[in-house]
Amino acid sequence: MKNGRNIELSNRMETIQLLNNPIRTRIEEVISAYRKREWKIRSTTDMTEFACHHCAILSDDSFAVFAKYSEAKDASKQFEIEIAGLKYLSKNAGVSIPEPIDIIQVESGTLFIMKALKAIKRSPLAWRQIGKTLARIHKIKSDSFGFPKNGFAGPLFQDNTLTKDWSTFYQERRLCPRLKIATNSGNLPSSIASQVEKLIQRVPELCNSDITPTLLHGDAQQNNFISTEEGTFAIDPAVYFGNSEIDLALIDCWQTVPDDVLEGYNEELPIDPDFGERRNLWRISMYLAAVAIEGPLHLNRLKNALQGYL
Repeated sequence: MKNGRNIELSNRMETIQLLNNPIRTRIEEVISAYRKREWKIRSTTDMTEFACHHCAILSDDSFAVFAKYSEAKDASKQFEIEIAGLKYLSKNAGVSIPEPIDIIQVESGTLFIMKALKAIKRSPLAWRQIGKTLARIHKIKSDSFGFPKNGFAGPLFQDNTLTKDWSTFYQERRLCPRLKIATNSGNLPSSIASQVEKLIQRVPELCNSDITPTLLHGDAQQNNFISTEEGTFAIDPAVYFGNSEIDLALIDCWQTVPDDVLEGYNEELPIDPDFGERRNLWRISMYLAAVAIEGPLHLNRLKNALQGYL
């Protein structure tokens, strides 16, 4: 789960420090074995500003990789599920994904390494391709909401227990757990928590009940799509079958996007005319997660989203 929000400089510096020996040496060993020739880190580009993990693009000036670091005890499991989600999108929806290289244990944590993508400046066509990529994912349907396996949205556990009813799924699998973790973090005032509880009770009447379970990226913020000369690549998924409006609401949840995105989507799939009335409803679960992970600086977004439904 990333959103392009500014991360404190001290946190960004930690990413570069993580590349000191012996971690640096371990990365070079793994990539040398992968490339079948010596590979040494000669340049680094810190990417932590766009992620909820410490991460960077590392290069020997001819071949670059993206390395993501986590100190979480279940980091290996998180990264394995991330790879599985990427492969599911690729196999079932034909979405382009970066090539995973390895998950390795290093000092005090775990690294996930994949081939780096060479991003381009987004043109109107590139923005439109993001919308088309999202629509390609949404063309895959199921008969239940959820997913056969549980997952993670960023560092947060994601309950994907299969459910037949969308409003029940959104209440019990997304809003309630995230309200709990936001409350336990100490970052959510009780007055706002009470408002979220009232909103949860109203979900059935606010939802469009005629919903077909649709494959979702699950964390479809614009930074989780990389535009390249070869087209759009998806990264950092939190896949499950849900309401397609979830992804549409997240694409500009933290940063605005040009109209080209939804226009590109609309060329492939229709968007319900009433989607705008529900957009913030689907963002509330994300705002709760952001409050839990990063603190009260996101409370205004949460309060503003709630006001439209209470």
